[in-house]
Amino acid sequence: MQDDPGIVSVPTLDVPGYLTHGSQFFADNFHYFSSFLKFIIGLAIGLSIPLSLVFIIGIIIAVERLKRIRRAEDEILYPHTEMAYEEPAKGDIAMAHRWDKILSQIESPNEGDWRSAIIEADIMLGELLTKMGYRGETMGEQFKRVAAGDFKTLKKAQEAHGVRNKIAHDGASYPLTQDETRHVIYQYRDVFEEFYYI
Repeated sequence: MQDDPGIVSVPTLDVPGYLTHGSQFFADNFHYFSSFLKFIIGLAIGLSIPLSLVFIIGIIIAVERLKRIRRAEDEILYPHTEMAYEEPAKGDIAMAHRWDKILSQIESPNEGDWRSAIIEADIMLGELLTKMGYRGETMGEQFKRVAAGDFKTLKKAQEAHGVRNKIAHDGASYPLTQDETRHVIYQYRDVFEEFYYI
């Protein structure tokens, strides 16, 4: 009996044969594969060094540019503010001597020395205001040009100057005690210490 020519048999996959041939091919050409693998690894190592240097240089450049951008942002967002006045030099020896004389006068039993101490302290205050750049024909005009935030002891300066005006205008008729003299001089002292004038 003949086979039916219309029936086709399903082809089978010869897995063991493929594995045998593949392993034999790999074994015969192993030295080629190992040489190629070594070449790839060597190439990767050889390229990694210069690429690493390029990346490091790129990072440094990027960081420096970022710093410049940050500085530019700071200048825009936080502009430098200049003082409204020029701060006088600190630790003036001549001023210290003048101040010591004023302190000795307020301890004197003589009322004339007390008045002289207040007037001298007021002269020093006027010189300080002028050095700080406040213009005006009178000290009252100079006080008006002062911004409160620039002069924390402004009220003390005004009060002390007010007593000096009473002494200058009323003369001996203005009753001045030693305690009041000390209080006024200490007000001047607080002003001078704020600006390192004594």
